[in-house]
Amino acid sequence: MSMACNKSFSDNYMVLTQEDASFFDLVRILFNSDIEKRRFVACPAGGREERFKYRWLIFVSVLVQKFLQFVGKPLAWFGSVVEMWINLLSSNRNFFVLLWNFLQGKVVIPDKNSANFLSFTGNLDTRVELDKNIKHGDSRYYAALSMMAAKASYENRAYLETTVRDQWKMEFLNSFDFWNEYQEKATTQAFMLRDKNVDPELIVVAFRGTETFDSDAWCSDFDISWYELSGMGKVHGGFMKALGLQKDIGWPNTLQQAGNQPGVAYYAIRDLLKELLRSSDRAKVILTGHSLGGALAILFPAILAFHGEEWLLERLEGVYTFGQPRVGDEKFGEFMKEQLTKYRIPYYRFVYSNDIVPRLPYDDSILLFKHFGTCIYFNSFYKGKVVAEEPNKNYFSLLSTLPKTITAIWELIRSFSITYIRGPDFGEGGTLRVLRLIGLVIAGIPAHSTQDYVNSTRLASADVYLPVQDPMHQA
Repeated sequence: MSMACNKSFSDNYMVLTQEDASFFDLVRILFNSDIEKRRFVACPAGGREERFKYRWLIFVSVLVQKFLQFVGKPLAWFGSVVEMWINLLSSNRNFFVLLWNFLQGKVVIPDKNSANFLSFTGNLDTRVELDKNIKHGDSRYYAALSMMAAKASYENRAYLETTVRDQWKMEFLNSFDFWNEYQEKATTQAFMLRDKNVDPELIVVAFRGTETFDSDAWCSDFDISWYELSGMGKVHGGFMKALGLQKDIGWPNTLQQAGNQPGVAYYAIRDLLKELLRSSDRAKVILTGHSLGGALAILFPAILAFHGEEWLLERLEGVYTFGQPRVGDEKFGEFMKEQLTKYRIPYYRFVYSNDIVPRLPYDDSILLFKHFGTCIYFNSFYKGKVVAEEPNKNYFSLLSTLPKTITAIWELIRSFSITYIRGPDFGEGGTLRVLRLIGLVIAGIPAHSTQDYVNSTRLASADVYLPVQDPMHQA
């Protein structure tokens, strides 16, 4: 991104461009509080930030992005090898069968474009079917369906189409690779389905989260640039860019694109929803996503409100996010509370146990991005409760180190016993158990996996869901 980009669409901003930062530039910002003089930081004249902790966050953000761009291609190659190996094992049942098949010359080679090929995230939780015990009308239904859609969003088109049509008995509408103007490539993914078996008819939009080996998606997460839009407050720059923010014009009401360029997430989904909803007077829409996908899911109605898209907002049945990071400041939170209340849009933000993603970055003295509303918090026994803020909101607090470690040990033990306690549908594979071992060192990493979020929506009591008529059950 060029620093020469017009930012007049924003009332205020702090934009980082990692490609303009040398190592010495990064070091200087730690010792010089006048950040506007650094060539990789763009902010209005007089925009000073004296606090060292804030400058440390900028240092880490830019350094991580530079590292991710440097290792982008080898990381993608390594991820491709890992995914191929895991799928090779599953296609041949296990290592010993694979060896036997190799000796016989009958090895089953997985096809990356087939419905049976799973991403690394998909291999952490291989469940495909919806929970047969949770039907439409059950207060858990939307959450359970949303989480399965959020999980499925990590997979290829063949998987999505087969799963939605054959397993869920719903209509697969489309899957998308959306253009990110700042990264100059299609790095935002989503898919849409329609359930005609319920009344009213339901359309689900699921945004994909951060792929484990996708450096571009990680850069969106670590880009702590922010823009302040009129009346809305400050919003996370990396997430807005992924959703469709334009360099020189911000968020115009309409967007003209070259015919051969992939669509932009916000505009393409908005226009398709209008088309679909015009064909059905009573159809409703649910937005969902895990991790980065959750951030995009809650930002989508924010931009709808910014554009005054009242008709679409009135058709939103709810927003369900899982392991969602913070997306805006306190003013943005107030803006969203007002909009969600006005249009009676339920917003559920799920946080499982010690999941690290909803808790970073956090420090009372420097925190820019904050959660708004309350959340549905699930402990490691899948007991859910509505809380104003998730426990241990400061992930790096030393006081929480021992409890997090104890929980990580319990979750590893549970991975071997849960099949016998809850049934085979809750069994865990070797890939997730390796991640749980890593969790003994970095507690909170395995808690971000889709497995525990799916379990939470299936096993938690229906009492944790407040009545859908109450628009203030933001979670």
